[in-house]
Amino acid sequence: MKTIFSGIQPSGTLTIGNYLGAMKHFVDLQDDSNCYFCIVDEHAITVPQDRLKLRDNIRSLAALYLASGINPEKATLFIQSEVSAHTQLGWMMQSISYIGELERMTQFKDKSSGKEGVSSSLLTYPPLMAADILLYSTDIVPVGDDQKQHLELTRNLAQRFNNKYNDIFTIPDISIPKVGARIMSLQEPTKKMSKSDENQKASIFMLDDEKKIEKKIKSAVTDSEGIVKFDKENKPGISNLMTIHASCSGESLEELEARYKNKGYGEFKQDTANAVIQTLKPIQERYYELLDSQELDEILDDGAEKASFVANKMLAKAKKAMGLGRVKKKK
Repeated sequence: MKTIFSGIQPSGTLTIGNYLGAMKHFVDLQDDSNCYFCIVDEHAITVPQDRLKLRDNIRSLAALYLASGINPEKATLFIQSEVSAHTQLGWMMQSISYIGELERMTQFKDKSSGKEGVSSSLLTYPPLMAADILLYSTDIVPVGDDQKQHLELTRNLAQRFNNKYNDIFTIPDISIPKVGARIMSLQEPTKKMSKSDENQKASIFMLDDEKKIEKKIKSAVTDSEGIVKFDKENKPGISNLMTIHASCSGESLEELEARYKNKGYGEFKQDTANAVIQTLKPIQERYYELLDSQELDEILDDGAEKASFVANKMLAKAKKAMGLGRVKKKK
């Protein structure tokens, strides 16, 4: 059985892009894999956070994971900061990372560009991400393609550690879903949909009500051609909506092209909105049941305990390999 690890930052309400690109696929993965799903709250503090809002977001994200279909009987759901092995191994991974390779990370360049007083953690968080993954002998990491560079670094750090100290880390493979891997902005379809986009019309959030979803999709940028056809280069807006529709309805892009031939964008947009609404409705209902429940706390407590048991064993191996700590003398 393969081990799968994935982490999502609690830095705002998740979008339909987060769901279709990642969380939807997690539900299928947990049936025949050993899955660890982590709320990476320590990654969130690489940029300033309001502490009360952060705590709300952590709880909200945990409820969304479960409402989306994550089964705590099949998978381990936990909060990163509640398993101390992550930061300990993260520091050890920093010690074998090079400043040059961290400065080359695209996300560091994007988030630090033109800003004063950039946190050093923004530069050094990729080794913590590597630690997150390596602690669980992870075989596969399902990610959006924007995280591919960080996963390549994780693989490099694991190999570097194994070669220099001891061969203890599994080298993880990267898995990028073919459909729905990269949902784009509704207003700028050449840019990825983001939960931090200042333009609220650009993103569909998982907790948006039906009227908001319908309004956002109807106002989505397309083109003047009026032909429902998948062509990312020449028709990025309509291609993005087709990806969303296909991911929600289960229909193929070819089937959508055939069904809406000669029908124009109005009917297609309405049907796309309906598909999104039907996908999110049961998730939202379960989310509100869980949000303030004792059940949620019990699941997270259990998840932290399970994750700590596995992570601490790997941490002990890594410390021993690097020569940290002491060897107790036998009596």
